[in-house]
Amino acid sequence: MEVGKLTVTAREKFGKGHSRRIRAQGLVPGICYGPSLEQPLAISVDPKALKLSLDPLKRRNTLIDLTVQSSGGDTQLKAMLKDFQIDPLRREVTHVDLVAIDSETAVEAEVPLRLTGKAKGTIIGGIVHLVRRTMPVTCKPADIPGEFVIDVTPLDVNEALHVSDVEMPAGVKPALPDRLTLVTCVATEKETATKDEGEDAKAEEKK
Repeated sequence: MEVGKLTVTAREKFGKGHSRRIRAQGLVPGICYGPSLEQPLAISVDPKALKLSLDPLKRRNTLIDLTVQSSGGDTQLKAMLKDFQIDPLRREVTHVDLVAIDSETAVEAEVPLRLTGKAKGTIIGGIVHLVRRTMPVTCKPADIPGEFVIDVTPLDVNEALHVSDVEMPAGVKPALPDRLTLVTCVATEKETATKDEGEDAKAEEKK
């Protein structure tokens, strides 16, 4: 199986007993739904094949060429991984939700944020704080970025980077206000205390 391609099987039987039999075969029950489908499709999914179909960087934002095999023939769809459930003890996938989409219609997706560089403010004791770990964007499924890399090098103490500071690829728009803060560089308590002591000392000298 290659990235962006997945084959699943339509399920014609339902119930807990049937789901247990599916899992005994190394598969998991799932469902595929979306506005392009007349009704949701019950499917069986190979969790290993699903993992291999996901781009290592984009993960659930991967656009998948989905083949649904059934007794009536194969159905070809464009889909994305919407959700999955994990057994809390065995840590195994127990259910999968896929959403069928129109590849030419914009969707909203959460894109991870990754910081790079050493903020100028950390040289004097400041701490960089990532306010959000992801940022929602709207674009066509194939245009969803794998991540946004934010260079914090010029960031000084008490300064911040906002949505407007993130460079957007062509066709991608942020789904947040431009002035929303993403990253800050804040002073530590020790640094703040030292600054206050210095200001108190200067005030004493002026008396």
